[in-house]
Amino acid sequence: MIENVLLLALALFSVSIALSLYRVIRGPSMPDRAIALDTIGINLLSSIAIVSIVLQTKAYLEAILILGILAFIGTIAFTKYIERGVIVERKSND
Repeated sequence: MIENVLLLALALFSVSIALSLYRVIRGPSMPDRAIALDTIGINLLSSIAIVSIVLQTKAYLEAILILGILAFIGTIAFTKYIERGVIVERKSND
């Protein structure tokens, strides 16, 4: 019973990732694309966690942590680029 619910949740997360990918490609504005990318990252983390539970292994926990950190940093960098037009600010020696 639990395994069926987990597989259903995995299928629904896959559908959510596909819909978010559509929003990334066809999004009307850059902030919509940034939110969709963040949503894809969160759904991907959840999907990996479900796979880890179904397979009854802890092998994927490190991947979840690394992808979570990368998704967070990517979202911050993308929103900073949208706001200022540059990711890394360099100080000029005037």
